[in-house]
Amino acid sequence: MNIEEKQLKDFILDSGLVSKADVLSAEKEATAKKESIGKILVKQGKLTEDDLRRMQAYILGIPFVDLKTEKLPFDVLSLIPEPIARNHNVVAFKKTDTALEVAMLDTEDLTALDFIKKKVGLKILPRLTDVESMKSAILQYQKSLKAEFGDLIAEDVSHIKNIPGDGSGVELDEKDLKKLAEEIPMIRIVDTLLKHAILQNASDIHIEPQETELLIRYRIDGLLHDAMVLPKNMAPSVVARIKVLSSLKLDEKRLPQDGRFKIDSDGEKVSFRVSTLPTYYGEKVVMRLLRENVSGFTLEHLSFHGEGLERIHKAVKVTTGMILATGPTGSGKTTTLYTILDIVNTPNVNISTIEDPIEYQMKRVNQTQVRPEIGFTFANGLRTLVRQDPDIIMVGEIRDNETASLAVNAALTGHLVLSTLHTNSAAGAIPRLIDMKVEPFLIVSTVDVILGQRLVRKLTDQKEKYFLTKAEIATLGKSINLDKVLEALKEEKIIGKGDAWEKVPFYRLKKGVSPDEGFVGRSGIHEVLKVTPAIKESILKSGTADEIQKIAEQEGMLTMVEDGIFQCVQGYTTIEEVLRVISE
Repeated sequence: MNIEEKQLKDFILDSGLVSKADVLSAEKEATAKKESIGKILVKQGKLTEDDLRRMQAYILGIPFVDLKTEKLPFDVLSLIPEPIARNHNVVAFKKTDTALEVAMLDTEDLTALDFIKKKVGLKILPRLTDVESMKSAILQYQKSLKAEFGDLIAEDVSHIKNIPGDGSGVELDEKDLKKLAEEIPMIRIVDTLLKHAILQNASDIHIEPQETELLIRYRIDGLLHDAMVLPKNMAPSVVARIKVLSSLKLDEKRLPQDGRFKIDSDGEKVSFRVSTLPTYYGEKVVMRLLRENVSGFTLEHLSFHGEGLERIHKAVKVTTGMILATGPTGSGKTTTLYTILDIVNTPNVNISTIEDPIEYQMKRVNQTQVRPEIGFTFANGLRTLVRQDPDIIMVGEIRDNETASLAVNAALTGHLVLSTLHTNSAAGAIPRLIDMKVEPFLIVSTVDVILGQRLVRKLTDQKEKYFLTKAEIATLGKSINLDKVLEALKEEKIIGKGDAWEKVPFYRLKKGVSPDEGFVGRSGIHEVLKVTPAIKESILKSGTADEIQKIAEQEGMLTMVEDGIFQCVQGYTTIEEVLRVISE
């Protein structure tokens, strides 16, 4: 549903909202940058996004709907999962036997429309709406789910009151716990808790017994949020239900246990990795959500760009060597490696992995799970993998000397090896490998590219543009090479060739917008270190991580914080968010 530029220009002029001089000036800039005149006028502040949407709706003949005061039926709203609604700004608001009306901010988002059509099997009728309406509709997901959760608990509260548990002085045996876990009210409550987490796009669920209550928390976009507070005496039966699902020992409360289970939620398979831990007030449970069958990501989608992106593409075309991803737990290393695997996953190669755990399932990839309890470790698995005639090997994590040695030897003997290391920077991977007794001459012979990464929260449309003052630019420049970032922005045509920092826009949350509303999803900030001849020389001379980092920066590598500032200019995140993540 495209609109011709001339048609849009004429309509803007007729509307009288923008002067003719401003329209003609915007038209020149739009032609030069190959963008829509409407988007240029919005960037310049001459038009609001909602004004532009109303014009587009009128030109396209699509109804414009106002949902700000509408209470949407949850059965209709939930036809589109909340993560899809948030990421694509599209909500279902009215349904008939043959059609579904959906409100959108961008009618050109065909991916979302295709997904919805396949999911609901109805004719899709697109409608345009404004930002406030979209915000109001998406907020109703959370309200409806909380209401549903509250109703469930209220309905079953009389049953719950009679459950003996912590604080009652009665210890439940395995038979009693199994009986509680299999009762319908408890099944419904735990199922709702899991469904809520999936729809909220949570990465982890924390079930924490406190002195007088049971606290449920979700980790969303890297931060923990209180989701629900339940009666304290529900703790034994909630934990028992999760133990039944993950095949753990019900009567073992003194030792930690690990398990796993899988559910199918609206056609999406989600695995839950379960960990229990005895605490002072009872057993704490943490569940990591792992969405299976993930594919279709691209490196660009993960926010790789420019020279860093080129370095990775060149590395994956080589048939031998090592590509390492570094960063703390939860920084997206595995997702990056799976995305690279997706690129190299062609019919003429044999790909094998050894992982703990298998986080995503990929077609045509032979994936193996380590089992340390029976002696099947990364080292043992990797030793067997190289005898399975692989072309490409992924090792989930290099944790010890033996695995490091085997991975390097595999890269030396004609394999492309992908793996992760827990270091704070890309340069830090080199000393870490040396600590694991890998000889420097073997590192320079095998390691090709090292990626360092973190995840930052992404801004929604609830943001506003602003410009840094000279004092703020000077302060930022003390810790960041702003000249290098400015040059990268110009090279990738994000800003004009003659722009200085004073004219470069940044973005922040609009006044009155909470972080929960202003940020949705996360994006990667990266540094991509190519092991060049100069870096190889430094490694052979036992150079420190700082020395290697300095050489990489001199050779043009954008550091993670510099890449973060680059993405701030693109409007993906805020300076404060980048500095928060880098300092953690």
